[in-house]
Amino acid sequence: MEDHTAVAEPPTGQVPGPRGVTEALTRLRRNLPSSTGPLVALLILVVALTFMSDTFLTATNLFNIGQQVAVLAVCALGGTAVIILGGIDLSVGAVLGLSGAVVGYLYVQSGLPIVVAVLAGLAVGALAGVVNGLMITYGRLPAFIATLAMMSVARGLALVLLQGKPLSGYPDGFRDLATYYFGGWVPSSVVIAVVLFAVGMVYFRWRPSGRALYALGANYEVARLSGLPVRRLTIGVYAMAGMLAGVGGILTTARLASAQPTAGTGLELDVIAAVVIGGASLVGGYGSLFGTVVGVAIIGVLRNGLNLLNVSSFWQSVVIGVVIAVAVLAENLRRGRGKDSK
Repeated sequence: MEDHTAVAEPPTGQVPGPRGVTEALTRLRRNLPSSTGPLVALLILVVALTFMSDTFLTATNLFNIGQQVAVLAVCALGGTAVIILGGIDLSVGAVLGLSGAVVGYLYVQSGLPIVVAVLAGLAVGALAGVVNGLMITYGRLPAFIATLAMMSVARGLALVLLQGKPLSGYPDGFRDLATYYFGGWVPSSVVIAVVLFAVGMVYFRWRPSGRALYALGANYEVARLSGLPVRRLTIGVYAMAGMLAGVGGILTTARLASAQPTAGTGLELDVIAAVVIGGASLVGGYGSLFGTVVGVAIIGVLRNGLNLLNVSSFWQSVVIGVVIAVAVLAENLRRGRGKDSK
């Protein structure tokens, strides 16, 4: 006798019931990348500012935004790797300032060639990152404490080198690193940031060590027992973040035509904000460079738009803080629903 207890499939073209719709939406939400929400928010922000300001959506202003956030983007590239690893880097702004101070001191004060000064600035940034990594892996210090200590040391050394005063007087070739415009429109600092992000995306996608960072950030102990070189990876990531902060210091010095002892103050918060707004998780194991690009763009567009609307800088800080909180809450809600639906 045939069994007729099975539920037949709905005819083609029949509208699924409420439960089917809910399940379909849940699957769609879970399959969307974490950067989808921030990307939609960025598009809404651009449309809103276009209607609110006649000068916002112009080529000149858009390239101006790019130049303003280029240094943040370069530093956020390293910050993304650090946060995917499950760490945090509070020293990035101070290391940026120290690298710029080294360039100024060696070129202006010591009279060394600008190429030597630039390479020394990069080396100092990388060395600061290596020290961070050593304190975390072998010293067993929490990343927060290790990088907080480095922030204080780097900022103090920058002040000592420059004696608390800016140093000016650089060749045009050095200044072109940040102020040259390709085709009369595209700033060289933006080109450098784009190239570095392209290299970073290749690394994360195709290099085994790049993919291993996600495993290490998701579960340190499991990654170690699986044979991953967790200490070497950690030190390498912090060294790269430090060197990228050095690149940021060189670009900042070139753009301002002056080595500033306080350059990069507060930059670490913008870096963390950009990475988190882009959908990365502060507990590690989750994040993307594309999301970071979106996060950097949101911060740049928001600040530029608020300036065009003559909003006080005090209120700008309030708005940025609210955006960070909303971004993290939205991501937590998305993940929480994803877990509940499993």
